[in-house]
Amino acid sequence: MKPCLPPREHVTTPSWRSPEGGCDCHFHIFCPFDRYPLHPGRSYTPQREASVAEYRAMADTLGLSRGVVVQASIHGTDNRCTLASVAELGADRYRAVVVVDDTADAAALAAMHAAGARGVRFNAVSGNGTPLEQLALLARRIAPLGWHIQCYVHGEQLPELAPRLAALPVPVVIDHAGGVAPAKGLGHPEFQALLRLLGSGRAWVKLSFYRPSAGPPYADMQPQIRALIEAAPERCVWGTDWPHPSLERDMPDDGVLFDLLGEWMPEAATRRRILVDNPAALYGFEA
Repeated sequence: MKPCLPPREHVTTPSWRSPEGGCDCHFHIFCPFDRYPLHPGRSYTPQREASVAEYRAMADTLGLSRGVVVQASIHGTDNRCTLASVAELGADRYRAVVVVDDTADAAALAAMHAAGARGVRFNAVSGNGTPLEQLALLARRIAPLGWHIQCYVHGEQLPELAPRLAALPVPVVIDHAGGVAPAKGLGHPEFQALLRLLGSGRAWVKLSFYRPSAGPPYADMQPQIRALIEAAPERCVWGTDWPHPSLERDMPDDGVLFDLLGEWMPEAATRRRILVDNPAALYGFEA
């Protein structure tokens, strides 16, 4: 279990702020460890907790007022920390994406829905998650709740996986811009599989972009992000991925990332669509 860097103590104030109602569609909370122990099957260990208070300070700097707490692999299928964080942040403005397996029955899922859960995450990158073999089964179980499936996968998995995801009876959200290395180019089969999945009308994509990048200053991701926005502007959302778990170097500055996002989508209407309107539709926030 490798150690990973803590989040930055200070975030650069970006040159622009989110429009009112802006949503961070992907972040994690790690705390308190004595109440929510780390799972022994995890692949990394945070150096310290990353609290709700720290997250709020970062989000305020960017002007974000809504968000989605995503269950991290360090907690396995124990979603207590994630759901408690939603309660602390405010269930009217925050939602959760949980990790469950085939032991989760209708009653358990309904209880999580009442606590703010709106999706189930499959993590094929960090490990310690639900196997992809359970995709169809869990999709059927969550369909009556109006939830979605969220997938964090390697780019090389997309050509085989995309048709399976498109056939599910629920929407699908793809993490971290699909995980396709930008050096492969827009015409690569991995990125084309992502575009076809978006074209099916059944999928969304998160424009959190630093993970597939070769590293700072992340400019190599600009062509992909622009291509995704042009392909499906109504099904793109964005997230910080705070506190940027599992990284051993190059801890991102969220203010710098936000400025890049603004540079790549300078139009006010596009910013509002991706930061406000699309998350409201996907996660059920009030208009």
